[in-house]
Amino acid sequence: MPAKTTVRVVTRASDGTVRIKDYPDTQPLLQMHTQIGIDDCSTDLALRGYPLFKGLIGPMPEGKQVVRYESPDVFEALTKEWTSAKSTRKARRRMHPPEGIEISTEQIS
Repeated sequence: MPAKTTVRVVTRASDGTVRIKDYPDTQPLLQMHTQIGIDDCSTDLALRGYPLFKGLIGPMPEGKQVVRYESPDVFEALTKEWTSAKSTRKARRRMHPPEGIEISTEQIS
């Protein structure tokens, strides 16, 4: 098993609130969910080898020590929040050439 030390499962409770449960490893998940494969293509190499579960999306990294699984409804809601969040872009500073240097905008053929 890879080096992540906490397995976090994020689901939605019956009242609609987000419920987070941490486990020391994937063993409890193996008892609650059906394993449908093993992650062998994650870009985060530490996640390779973690199980894929029916009804959960993941594994995905959350910091250095946590691997995260989400229910599909939580994944969809958090993804929508993430994509609709306004990015705080900083104004780019225009670079001006030093005094006495002229920049030509002609194309060279």
